[in-house]
Amino acid sequence: MLAFSNSPPPPEEKIKHKGGSESYVALVWRRLKRSWTGMSGLVLVILLLLMAVFAEFVAPLDPKATDTGFAPPQVISFHDKDGNLVFLPRVYALVETTDLDPVTFQPIVGPDYDHPRLLGLFVKGDPYYMFGLIPGNRHLFGATDGGPVHFLGTDKFGRDVLSRAIYGSRISLMIALTVVAIVTIVGTTIGMISGYFGGVLDTWIQRFVEVVLAFPQVPLYLALTSLIPVTAPTNVFLAFVIIVMSALGWAQMSREVRGKTLALARIDYVRAAMAIGATDRRIILQHIFPNVMSHVIVAVTLAIPSVVLLESFLGFLGFAVKPPLISWGLMLQDTSTYSVIGSYPWILSPVAFVLVTVFAFNALGDGLRDAIDPY
Repeated sequence: MLAFSNSPPPPEEKIKHKGGSESYVALVWRRLKRSWTGMSGLVLVILLLLMAVFAEFVAPLDPKATDTGFAPPQVISFHDKDGNLVFLPRVYALVETTDLDPVTFQPIVGPDYDHPRLLGLFVKGDPYYMFGLIPGNRHLFGATDGGPVHFLGTDKFGRDVLSRAIYGSRISLMIALTVVAIVTIVGTTIGMISGYFGGVLDTWIQRFVEVVLAFPQVPLYLALTSLIPVTAPTNVFLAFVIIVMSALGWAQMSREVRGKTLALARIDYVRAAMAIGATDRRIILQHIFPNVMSHVIVAVTLAIPSVVLLESFLGFLGFAVKPPLISWGLMLQDTSTYSVIGSYPWILSPVAFVLVTVFAFNALGDGLRDAIDPY
């Protein structure tokens, strides 16, 4: 007699079944998890995006609030004024002393050991409106008494550098993500059309792409952005900068996608789809586009750092963002003279945010490239 059992299958059968049903996304994720650089880039990218979205909550102070002129960063201490170890971290407020700087003849700013400020998480501080709608006054970190704490010092107007850098991430990343989104959509569409149809259409499209690639981008950026009057609204200026960057950036993406499409259009299953009468739209969307997306995803993660660096460079020259908006490039305008850098080196702090952003997206792009590569 045959005996029927409801017992579960052996473990090796489960593993085989699970491996056989693994999707392409799950396979890429499993490969990405093996790369410590890719995972570190992914974590940093997520943290940067969360910081930009919830800048009002993360920033300890109002970025427009002013204090005393240039003030050095306040160091977190676990000791009281007598040198005894304490449990709660604290900073000491900076006050002007009676001593004068022998070079600038300005009063020397020093810590006030008699009035420490205790630090904490989720403290009350300057009021704000999250997303312009939700009122709040809680901040991720800061002084428990709600007083100002300058972890990265202040600029020439006494504004907190750390808070301005956190708010600046919103504009810098928004410009980068918007430009890359437009470049990806336009470049991918034109590249697939050019590579799939070929012939005269491909010839004319590629001649136009070569004309766009032949332009020296940085001088053209400066020339086009200088056409905007100084009195133009900040939103108009920002939109024009995004349009200029997008108009000059799609050509390289189009050339790369065209090369991939030319190779895919000659594969057997694409020719078989043509033979059975499938429409061009169906072939492009169902067969070519999914195979091109792996390259596009990697190209996007590697293009974002380039746009961040370009925005920082243009902002440093005054051609990207105008006040009252805040960006990393605009903050670096204060470093235009060597004397300021030598006397107040902490105003170079936005450079660290740019470097972290570039590293994060480059590391994520390298990890995705290795995870997506079938070979």
